[in-house]
Amino acid sequence: MPLPMSPLDSMFLLGESREHPMHVGGVEIFQLPEGADTYDMRAMLDRALADGDGIVTPRLAKRAHRSFSTLGQWSWETVDDIDLGHHIRHDALPAPGGEAELMALCSRLHGSLLDRSRPLWEMHLIEGLSDGRFAVYTKIHHAVADGVTAMKMLRNALSENSEDRDVPAPWQPRGPRPQRTPSKGFSLSGLAGSTFRTARDTVGEVAGLVPALAGTVSRAFRDQGGPLALSAPKTPFNVPITGARQFAAQSWPLERLRLVAKLSDSTINDVVLAMSSGALRSYLEDQNELPAEPLIAMVPVSLKSQREASNGNNIGVLMCNLGTHLPEPADRLDTIRTSMREGKEAYETMSATQILAMSALGAAPIGASMLFGHNSRVRPPFNLIISNVPGPSSPLYWNGARLDAIYPLSVPVDGQGLNITCTSNDDIISFGVTGCRSAVPDLKSIPARLGHELRALERAVGI
Repeated sequence: MPLPMSPLDSMFLLGESREHPMHVGGVEIFQLPEGADTYDMRAMLDRALADGDGIVTPRLAKRAHRSFSTLGQWSWETVDDIDLGHHIRHDALPAPGGEAELMALCSRLHGSLLDRSRPLWEMHLIEGLSDGRFAVYTKIHHAVADGVTAMKMLRNALSENSEDRDVPAPWQPRGPRPQRTPSKGFSLSGLAGSTFRTARDTVGEVAGLVPALAGTVSRAFRDQGGPLALSAPKTPFNVPITGARQFAAQSWPLERLRLVAKLSDSTINDVVLAMSSGALRSYLEDQNELPAEPLIAMVPVSLKSQREASNGNNIGVLMCNLGTHLPEPADRLDTIRTSMREGKEAYETMSATQILAMSALGAAPIGASMLFGHNSRVRPPFNLIISNVPGPSSPLYWNGARLDAIYPLSVPVDGQGLNITCTSNDDIISFGVTGCRSAVPDLKSIPARLGHELRALERAVGI
């Protein structure tokens, strides 16, 4: 039986076009086990393909569907026989097989649309890295999973035991294979019952929405942190975008950020935002485009208590003043710390439903841009999205191959041509910078600017 799709997940499908792909991605780099080579790993993957019988984890078996029987609304239907040859692909890097060639390949792969007639995901095994490692590029539609959910899927697909050689392929289900059941078709009575239960459950939240809305708008007018901002300046990032993507990435020891956070009474996420702030200020200064007003970042926050029951996206957002108008790194970090603290304090008084409602209010202009196009005459609601997705805290392996790095690729949208996403892996934190080629022509310089700002922050706190 098709399952109704949430309005947020539907928006990612409705807003997608050739110029605006709506999938998230990730590049995972693996170190081969001792004595193995890439041919061994490819053979292992080929065996998994041959033995898989087209069965994948339930989330990866879902296909987006709408028809007259679903009243024109997007829903999910389960595909019984998955063509794994379409979803799992092999690629090789040209010489010299460095990270520049890897990022160029992933930029091209990330710019192409997923096939909507099939479940919305792909996985590419990439050989040819000059240091003997191999990479996996994965993309999954944002309607299927957000970054936090995709990271959880990756963790579940790997093992903490380096000696384990019986780890299923990432797309394969764990445990006994699920029994296939025929589709029963779309049920109007089921839809009606679901709608009634949803309405019943939300009645108790309605009374709390009015004070939550009043407080949110009041904070926005006072330029305080929260889910809504009214003061974002126009920048070169806030323009209509094309479908061509550019991607760059770099990693640093997580301990460096942790120490800056400790000595400045901040969080690691505050330091991530401060690194981004300094990099953006430097980039815009070099482009002679630095606005007098501070840039505003939309920062997604996971609603962890609700996540287990979520089939797709379940996130709130905070708007953060990045302090890009301030010349000193310490002052920018202080501004960011204050802005994020104010936003978190505002959320402490709200229920999860109210947080989602206020987050939807703050992000609504982007939804409008996705559906109707960017209006360059309108002030942007924020300047870019900066996400910090927690990754695995201990080493992970796939049949002995150690996961060395995870580089996240995100979703630029119309009016938001640049996105910065980072994730951690063991003792490393990796930043992935994804952007439209025309909106951010010198995107490849941003990772180096992030590293320069980290060093500046270390000096500011006395390291």
